[in-house]
Amino acid sequence: MAVVLKTRKREIGAASYSRGGEGSHLRPAYVEKTPPCRNACPSGNDIRGFLTTIAQSEMLKREYDESYVQAWRTLTETNPIPAIIGRVCPHFCETDCNRNAKEGAVSINQVERFLGDYALEHSLKHEKISDDAKKEKVAVIGSGPAGLSCAFQLARRGYGVTMFEAFDKTGGMLRYGIPSYRLPEDILDAEVAAIADLGVDIKTGTRVGSDVSMDDLKKDYDAIYIAIGAHQGWALGIPGEEGEGVMSAVEFLNSFRSGADIDVKGKKVLVIGGGNSAVDAARTSKRMGADSQIIYRRTREEMPAEEEEIDDTLEEGINIEYLTAPVEIVRDGGKVTGLKCIKMELGEPDDSGRRRPEPVAGSEFVIDCDMVLPAIGQGPQMEGLDTFKDEKGWITVDEATGATTEEGIFAGGDVTNHLGTVTEAIGLGRKAATAIDYHVRGEEIPKEFPPKLIKSDQMALNYYAEAPRGEKNVMDAGERASNFNEVVSTWSNEQAIEESNRCMSCGKCFDCGNCYSFCSYSAVKKLEERDENGNPYKFRLEVCVGCAKCAEECPCGYINMG
Repeated sequence: MAVVLKTRKREIGAASYSRGGEGSHLRPAYVEKTPPCRNACPSGNDIRGFLTTIAQSEMLKREYDESYVQAWRTLTETNPIPAIIGRVCPHFCETDCNRNAKEGAVSINQVERFLGDYALEHSLKHEKISDDAKKEKVAVIGSGPAGLSCAFQLARRGYGVTMFEAFDKTGGMLRYGIPSYRLPEDILDAEVAAIADLGVDIKTGTRVGSDVSMDDLKKDYDAIYIAIGAHQGWALGIPGEEGEGVMSAVEFLNSFRSGADIDVKGKKVLVIGGGNSAVDAARTSKRMGADSQIIYRRTREEMPAEEEEIDDTLEEGINIEYLTAPVEIVRDGGKVTGLKCIKMELGEPDDSGRRRPEPVAGSEFVIDCDMVLPAIGQGPQMEGLDTFKDEKGWITVDEATGATTEEGIFAGGDVTNHLGTVTEAIGLGRKAATAIDYHVRGEEIPKEFPPKLIKSDQMALNYYAEAPRGEKNVMDAGERASNFNEVVSTWSNEQAIEESNRCMSCGKCFDCGNCYSFCSYSAVKKLEERDENGNPYKFRLEVCVGCAKCAEECPCGYINMG
């Protein structure tokens, strides 16, 4: 029987099939794909999983509260601190979201934050993978995101975990480097407490290397994870830097979050740098009453700070002087009175891929100021851990496992990836926990083979109705610049549901029914109950002619012809 079909070509698995023949030897199969959001997420979060859990609530006749709990559990399989990450993550996932091929990415980060806050509001508890307590013990040095992630994954597997934190409170750079208008302290405390409830013993005010030796830890624990962060600000290396009135941005933020008395009210504060620490220091000092300004030696396009953070900084009235570099800190009787600068121009790209700033001869000028906060970089404090330090002052590890050159010692986070993001640190902590688990058991880590990545050109995007991207609830700049109230507020139930419905479920069936509806040969059977893979349909290959209509009409690219 001749099959008359419209001509349309699209990648549908093993072949690019153009309909219009006497049938085909190809047959359909449901094949799950990896969505690009998850592929881009350093934490490895099952983003499609938690979004579609919410989106399919009504279809599956499930209460939304039940879906929120289920979605939170899916999310916390890989990220134990979603309320935190929902506030501070640069959301790489959204950059790669296939919905960008339509009207804009799903606002994944805001749904993640919603779920994190929902869990805290309803006092949800993490569940262990096994109730069997293992006899082996693991020490985690540092309670920042990498340490928290590693401790969480090990504790839920039944290991006895002790966390050693040098500062008086937990959180590492989450607490001492991120201002409270971005990450409130009570949110941080609550998510850390939920991890501790799994049985993690946290010892604050205990620095490994001075309060307890590394040798003692090696004797008492079966494995050690080093996640000390990078809390030491780099010096500028210019005249006048030594003395009162100059403090690294990381030290400034740490001191302020620690409750130190830092008087900047009415002062002119200059922050040097273009990263997140620079904008955080400028925005913090302004909220403390200073006249704050940033100087940066490149242009805005090269600034490593998050785009949204730069926008917020400018909206709050903080000027950024681009193509400007410090030359000397000007003092009068020991007091800072200004910063001598020189204009820059961009030359050829350097090792970072950004164009190298080069000074313009004779362009020196002075900016009046009372305080200078360099934010040009930071590194780890390695006292007591010097044997692990590489030639550049960091710790070199195996990228896949976090293993150091010493048996049973692992490391991750800023101390290994030279200042990454919080979500990267969480991913590194989880990978190290897996490696530690297999190391302690004396087994090889099995190789993982994730499903093939699916892109928007492998999907039938016309199926999806236009739906505007949900934006953040942001406090007006005029209201926020003089206080430390949280700038962004958490979404309502309605906002989270509406945005979850924008997820296209790339590479996974969401029961649209197209394969069933468009098949002319009754080759697709609707199941009374979903099968073991969650599929609501089954192919009857004995009556299939291989026309490929099911594959071409599958919006999410779940069907392969092969």
